[in-house]
Amino acid sequence: MTAHGLSPVSTDAIWRLPATVCHITGFLGERTAGLLLERAIASTGDRLKPSLVRDRELAPDLRKSRSCPDFQAPELLAAIDDVREAVEHTLGVDCRYTEPSYGLNVHNDGDFYRPHQDTSAAYAPRRLLTFVYYLHRTPRPFGGGELRVFDAALPLHTETTGAWEERTWRDWEPEHDSIVFFLPTAWHEVRPVVCPGRQHEDSRFAINGWLCAPNPAHHGNDECQ
Repeated sequence: MTAHGLSPVSTDAIWRLPATVCHITGFLGERTAGLLLERAIASTGDRLKPSLVRDRELAPDLRKSRSCPDFQAPELLAAIDDVREAVEHTLGVDCRYTEPSYGLNVHNDGDFYRPHQDTSAAYAPRRLLTFVYYLHRTPRPFGGGELRVFDAALPLHTETTGAWEERTWRDWEPEHDSIVFFLPTAWHEVRPVVCPGRQHEDSRFAINGWLCAPNPAHHGNDECQ
């Protein structure tokens, strides 16, 4: 503070708050990941639907991909449970007694997901932890598709979040058999995918989901509403 009681900090100062991401490579191992990739590639036809925004509406300007909400990956859930305590400690969240909700997402040429949050006070408030597990053929048959996680940008002299152009970010490659964990409140996006062959088996496959606070009215693989 100055002698006049005014802060010497510029009124244009921005406090940047980096988003924490837990990133684990070689998560399931070559054999298990390979079998899971085969199941993902086999998810075709009527099992794949256009991906929705907020689980209920088509918005092609915001999201373009296909999803299989009934895809089952118990081996992935078991592995997530094995690292849950370490992830909780790193991200500062308690996920004991949570319920999983997840599905398969398939991105091919030109697909993307614009910046968004996975939870808010009004939407899916039970989601406590986001996870995204990546699968693809080797060598990687597509380009792009990075997960971009934005840092918060808070103007020091206001209570509102800063403009998008003031934010910094980090990109995470969709590396086969890797997984990322982060808080659902973090703003993030899927960068556009370039897949020249446009073949389904060459897609960017991702199993994404959440650990959700229990809801006595629902059980199993619900949508964490």
